[in-house]
Amino acid sequence: MFENLSGKLERAFKTLKGEGKISEINVAETVKEIRRALIDADVSYSIAKDFTNRVKEKALGQNVLTSVSPAQLMVKIVNDELRDLLGGDTEDINTSGSPAVILIAGLQGSGKTTFSGKLANYLKSKGRNPLLVAGDVYRPAAIDQLKVLGEQVNVPVFTEEGNKNPVDIAKNAIKHAKANQNNIVIVDTAGRLSVDEEMMQEIADIKKAVSPNEILFVVDSMTGQDAVNTAKAFNERLDFSGVVLTKLDGDTRGGAALSIKTVVHKPIKFVSNGEKMDALSVFHPDRMANRILGMGDIVSLVEKAQTTFDEVEAEKLRRKLSKNQFDFDDFYKQLQQIKKMGNLKDLMGMIPGVGKAVKDMDISDESFKSVEAVIQSMTPQERANPELMNGSRRRRIAEGSGTSIAEVNKLMKQFDEMRKMMRSFNKAKGGRGARMPNMPFRR
Repeated sequence: MFENLSGKLERAFKTLKGEGKISEINVAETVKEIRRALIDADVSYSIAKDFTNRVKEKALGQNVLTSVSPAQLMVKIVNDELRDLLGGDTEDINTSGSPAVILIAGLQGSGKTTFSGKLANYLKSKGRNPLLVAGDVYRPAAIDQLKVLGEQVNVPVFTEEGNKNPVDIAKNAIKHAKANQNNIVIVDTAGRLSVDEEMMQEIADIKKAVSPNEILFVVDSMTGQDAVNTAKAFNERLDFSGVVLTKLDGDTRGGAALSIKTVVHKPIKFVSNGEKMDALSVFHPDRMANRILGMGDIVSLVEKAQTTFDEVEAEKLRRKLSKNQFDFDDFYKQLQQIKKMGNLKDLMGMIPGVGKAVKDMDISDESFKSVEAVIQSMTPQERANPELMNGSRRRRIAEGSGTSIAEVNKLMKQFDEMRKMMRSFNKAKGGRGARMPNMPFRR
């Protein structure tokens, strides 16, 4: 989402490269470029001006150490200010009590219902027992959509066919949750195409009736400053507890994410960046600031890896590596592990320095399909014994996988290189073995 902003900020910092010290002149020029970059990212002028004034004040008030260049110092100051602009500290949701009630609000089309399903999936992964509540009685497909999402994440959905009173539905859902040991109740409320009095009154009535632990306002980050204005209107009436930004994987300038905390004084609690039910993340202001400035987000990458890490399979792989027995079955399993972690381009963007390199590249999970097809076209014996792959076998596999002999040969060559690298790494480790480095097939 912040690719354009990241590039423009990088160009702004170049103004200070080669400078031996901080001065009013070079800081003013850099700050001017930073302000322009923020406004281009759809941040309001007043917020951008306040931000850059703070940056300028801090920059001019510091002496540059001999080991730190002016450009490095400016990056550090901007990073700190971005973190504060985005909220400062990470804030998770309040799920105390049984059941805890979470009210989901927002305009129609913002992604409320999809987020409700994702939140249920997230809370379930944390050991909770959520119940989804279909409180949108106006949009014809809303209830059916929630039922489908509930089935996908294996979470029950409470509905009352024929009942058109969302307040009663929410109250009855809580009774149902207590009777069925559901310790989290997620109420998906109705949205409108625009803010109106009827909508606001309805959500206010639900809030009064169920006393929710959290009211999460879901906003489409692609709507820019309109999202910020809508959030302000909702907050004035509902006093919600947190913001959820959806569609962060879209082609958007990011102004909503950068402005919303300042305007409504409420934290961003979650970000959603895909259609899959596991494409939901707790929002970390410090990590987002790092990514905006091209520093990557290794912590989030490691956390994603840990959620898909299978210790039993890893130990089996370690033993095979120690005996130099790595084969295509192992390779295939590693590909599946990588895919479980999420969008490949997003993952690569978390690695410091890599985000900029891949921003214009067309990288997707589709890159794995031809590799998977080739491996699946092999016999069990061929997968376990790659050295059997002669010319006739490669020809048969190419035909069976819908690829070319050249693609099969390329995969075989890369696989051989990987095995040699692992063999040498294993020797360097004294034969103790190691986990396979995740190396996707290069096209």
